[in-house]
Amino acid sequence: MSYKWLKWLILWIPTVVIGLWEYVRHAFLLPYVSMEIGNLLAPVFVFLITLTLVRSLFARLEVMQESLKRQQVVKAAFEEREQLARELHDGISQSLFMLSVKLDKLDRAESDEDASRTMEGIRHTVRHVYDDVRQSLANLQSMPLPSDSTWMQSIHKFVADMEQGIGIQATVDSRLHEGLLSHKQKVELLAIIREALINVQKHAGASRVLIQAEHVGSLNVPSPSFVCTIVDDGKGITPVELQEQGKYGVKMMRERATAMGWNLLLLPGERSGLKVEIRGR
Repeated sequence: MSYKWLKWLILWIPTVVIGLWEYVRHAFLLPYVSMEIGNLLAPVFVFLITLTLVRSLFARLEVMQESLKRQQVVKAAFEEREQLARELHDGISQSLFMLSVKLDKLDRAESDEDASRTMEGIRHTVRHVYDDVRQSLANLQSMPLPSDSTWMQSIHKFVADMEQGIGIQATVDSRLHEGLLSHKQKVELLAIIREALINVQKHAGASRVLIQAEHVGSLNVPSPSFVCTIVDDGKGITPVELQEQGKYGVKMMRERATAMGWNLLLLPGERSGLKVEIRGR
């Protein structure tokens, strides 16, 4: 029996009992049972039904409520683990990847000056990892992102690190109207963009990447639409490869987009490579 049916039975059984008793009393028992005795017997019947049938229904309802609470606890723990995985992947994992890139650049340094600059970048990345660890331990909800300018600075900073570390030419063309995105939308979109760029660095073998963002349609509606694309000129990826185990980054991108009600598409580029398209409102 479902939780909903239990609640309805608990509500309706006393009413039905009283109704049946009154019907039987007036239809069949009036010659034998006086009105005073009948009025006294009505609450007795309701009390007996409550002690027997309704009480057992309440017991079953409590068992179901306890089961629901346990399921909620398990779900909350799972969601917390998923959030922790996102924090580790978006912050620490990506920073460690950038650290490995800069170490490779240090090996290729042709002068002491280049090596010194690279070492300074490595120190900065290590401090950034440390900050990410502290932030993840203190608050697993979201990164601080107070303004549109800070949001764009985060994208340009990541792009600059990518250009210096690997030599991929990156272009950012954002035409999003100021204030179009909410705080949470900025956080999630930035995480998807960063993950897409990480995938370009790791797998695409690309020499160029273009990040574009713009609003779509009218800005005078309550929730204006936008589209953001990340296009590279690398080797691309097949649908079969997307379904392989270990594509955690793609999985996280899709989960973030779905949670925000956005559409995320992975399409072939116009000439080559991969196009990641995020559409939302």
